[in-house]
Amino acid sequence: MSFNLITWITNPFVLMFIAVATGMLFGRIKFGKFNFGVSGTLFTGLIIGWGIYKLGIGIKEGQPGYDAAQKMLASQVIPKDFFYLFLILFVAAVGLLAAKDMGAVLKKYGTKFVVLGFIVTLLGAMSTYGMTLLSKEANPYEVSGVYTGALTSSPGLAAAIETARKHATEKVTKFESLPLEEKEEIMISLDTLTASEDMSNTKLTETQKQQFIKNAEAGIGVGHAIGYPFGVLIVIFAVNFFPKIFKINVEEERKIYRKEMKEARENSNSREIENVKFDLIGFTFACLFGYTIGKIKIFLGPLGYFSLGSTGGVLIGSLLLGYIGKIGFINFRMDGKVLGIIRQLALAFFLAIVGLRYGYRVFYALSGAGLYLAVVSLVVGIVAMLVGFFIGRYGFRINWIMLSGAICGGMTSTPGLGAAIEAVGSDEPAAGYGATYPFALLGMVIFTIILHRLPM
Repeated sequence: MSFNLITWITNPFVLMFIAVATGMLFGRIKFGKFNFGVSGTLFTGLIIGWGIYKLGIGIKEGQPGYDAAQKMLASQVIPKDFFYLFLILFVAAVGLLAAKDMGAVLKKYGTKFVVLGFIVTLLGAMSTYGMTLLSKEANPYEVSGVYTGALTSSPGLAAAIETARKHATEKVTKFESLPLEEKEEIMISLDTLTASEDMSNTKLTETQKQQFIKNAEAGIGVGHAIGYPFGVLIVIFAVNFFPKIFKINVEEERKIYRKEMKEARENSNSREIENVKFDLIGFTFACLFGYTIGKIKIFLGPLGYFSLGSTGGVLIGSLLLGYIGKIGFINFRMDGKVLGIIRQLALAFFLAIVGLRYGYRVFYALSGAGLYLAVVSLVVGIVAMLVGFFIGRYGFRINWIMLSGAICGGMTSTPGLGAAIEAVGSDEPAAGYGATYPFALLGMVIFTIILHRLPM
């Protein structure tokens, strides 16, 4: 009989189960009247992710468990497929739960969600650009990668990598005509500049050009990886503490919201569709339909291609099918308790995986090596959240139940939506999230492209 502890502890299933179990226990701890609930899995995931990554890089070749540790490190602790699987299950459950009120929500709030989505992403981009100008020593590609991370946007990351590649290609192509200062920056980034070197006649080799482009793409990835967990944390804290800071009576807001929705449903001509306990065919079809929508690329002229990605596609698909209610024998209106269990299970694992995958990056940033990028992500996230809140609450007079979801949608933060649902005590914020998310996602792509066309 043999048992290899390293092989066991680096197994993704073991790590996920430990993170979820400990996270749910941590989430029950009361801090005054507050507890983190299912969001606790994010925090234990971060700690476990940091510890297991350190353990993995410390195991040398030839030692027991070396191959298992290398496999774990190569997959960034947890394979990305698990990340997307639980994300899709969570978003599908949320979309089907929120679908019945979607028509009434859009009728009542109209274009307010559209404006909110673009404003939040615009202010985030402006904050990011401001931070690139504040520090000449910071890598501008890493800082702009933080923008997509702080707003937790995978489609934004794809757009950022593509536009960074184009931006870097243009710089090295025009290298000889660039100002001396920009030439020096490029050469320093390639570790080829000496103190006495005359830059006036310097030329880049083809290898150096390709290396600079690769460095730009890698910089986006580093910024995103550091910004993502901080963006998640900001939204979780905001949806939990904004009601206390701004003296919002959540119970009263819920009563007002439900009264408004009841009136809106009574005034509409929509037919009532009976809920079924659960329809596995309907649920999996919603996931498949939405995932397919997310893969469709729409050409936006000079801005390139835009797609909703897995999250956006599944959200829109499940909202649409849930609103329709039934197609033939397939039901999309299901019992809220069953969908609620799926939502909570998927969210617990999703948040744990986020923590496990990004834990090492968080502690790396806090240790000083990536501290500036951590500060940038906090600034970008806080500015975007606060602006979204003040405009939505005091400008558009949106009920907090809807606004909590809409702000998360504006931040394209699926983990934030989970926290908003937990904080409010119902799935109703999902309608605000679903109405805002597509426009925020489009704004993310547009402003990411514009960000790389500004002088950096």
